[in-house]
Amino acid sequence: MSKKHPVISVTGSSGAGTTTVKVAFEHIFLRENIKAAVVEGDSFHSLNRAEFKEAMKAADAGSCSSFSHFGPEANHFDKIESLFKSYGETGTGKKRYYLHNDDEAAAQNKRLGTKLKGGEFTPWEDLPEETDLLFYEGLHGLVANGKINAARYVDLGIGVVPIVNLEWIQKIHRDNKERGYSAEATVDTILRRMPDYMNFITPQFSRTDINFQRVPTVDTSNPFIARDIPTPDESFVVIRFKDPKGLNVDFPYLLSMIHDSFMSRRNTIVVPGGKMGFSMEVILAPIIHDMMESQKKKR
Repeated sequence: MSKKHPVISVTGSSGAGTTTVKVAFEHIFLRENIKAAVVEGDSFHSLNRAEFKEAMKAADAGSCSSFSHFGPEANHFDKIESLFKSYGETGTGKKRYYLHNDDEAAAQNKRLGTKLKGGEFTPWEDLPEETDLLFYEGLHGLVANGKINAARYVDLGIGVVPIVNLEWIQKIHRDNKERGYSAEATVDTILRRMPDYMNFITPQFSRTDINFQRVPTVDTSNPFIARDIPTPDESFVVIRFKDPKGLNVDFPYLLSMIHDSFMSRRNTIVVPGGKMGFSMEVILAPIIHDMMESQKKKR
């Protein structure tokens, strides 16, 4: 890690479980007394909720049934790249918020003195001053498209990648519980997103430094009829390091700390699903500590 202003990016598809990683990082930031500039990936969509619905109708009318939140037509890939570059060089940049619901809108309206509604964006504003690092969590943290390559400005890239059937089960159940969507509506969304998923989401996981992939130990062969989400105890987490030596990964230490873990390849450790959050903290804490020590020397 060489930058005075490190960029950490956690990327994963909708319903993948990036929140678990975010919580692990929050715990580490608290223990290490790190002030992070937190950026949400949804804020880089290029269309608000009403505009996206209209664009989707126009795409369907034009026989473009693959228009989705995953693709370049609905996102500011260039602004993600610009933010990472700017922060890495100067510790500054612009952020905004996507308001998922009216409660979030009310909180931001109180802060900003605006009259925004759920499904809209707040205005762009400067990142907080004198932060230690940038923390991004969302869909496109290591995106590349043509001349745009946000991944080249990331110091630590983390992928959260359940096997695809489990990812779909999680999304179907989440969308129903939190947003009231039927299973059929969510399946239609999954089908619509598939080309962009293959072109812009999946390739990111070959650019990450660490991938956390949850693999269930129960039958998920037909995710569209699953009655419940496999529990953490009904799964393993496969953790792959691109460059263990570069990250100073101590596998004997990890195996001793994480009960019932084992190595499946020279750069891969497998842990029980119920220990996913704990494993993330054990793995990531020394990496973040080393990053901060390197930053102090550079500054």
